[in-house]
Amino acid sequence: MPVPMELSRIIISEINDHQVIYLKEIGGERTFPILIGLFEATSIDRRVKGWEAPRPLTHDLIVSVVEHLGAEFQDVVISELKDHTYFARLRVRQDGELIEVDARPSDAIAVAVTCNPTLPIYVNEDVLNDVLGE
Repeated sequence: MPVPMELSRIIISEINDHQVIYLKEIGGERTFPILIGLFEATSIDRRVKGWEAPRPLTHDLIVSVVEHLGAEFQDVVISELKDHTYFARLRVRQDGELIEVDARPSDAIAVAVTCNPTLPIYVNEDVLNDVLGE
């Protein structure tokens, strides 16, 4: 069963290759860290702070293409952890059909915060259990 989460923290470091975002369980205490790249962290941070680029950036482009094709974003699900790599699904609904698109969690979350309103983010319980050692 997917657990509803929200973006709670973004840590950007100019001296490290990996940045960290934290998701926090809505209505709970569990937090979930994800290491991501600088580009994705910066994109997420700018969007959360309301910064608008003069021209569309990559995640803006993805949102625009999906919307222009007549589809609607539904949510993001961080679905698996395999060999220390997280997998996510960006879920889109078109003509009543649910389409699940494979994505890196960082890109899926960047798209989620680019959408207005922000998309719901879920993490599968199995992934949380693996990460948190439960």
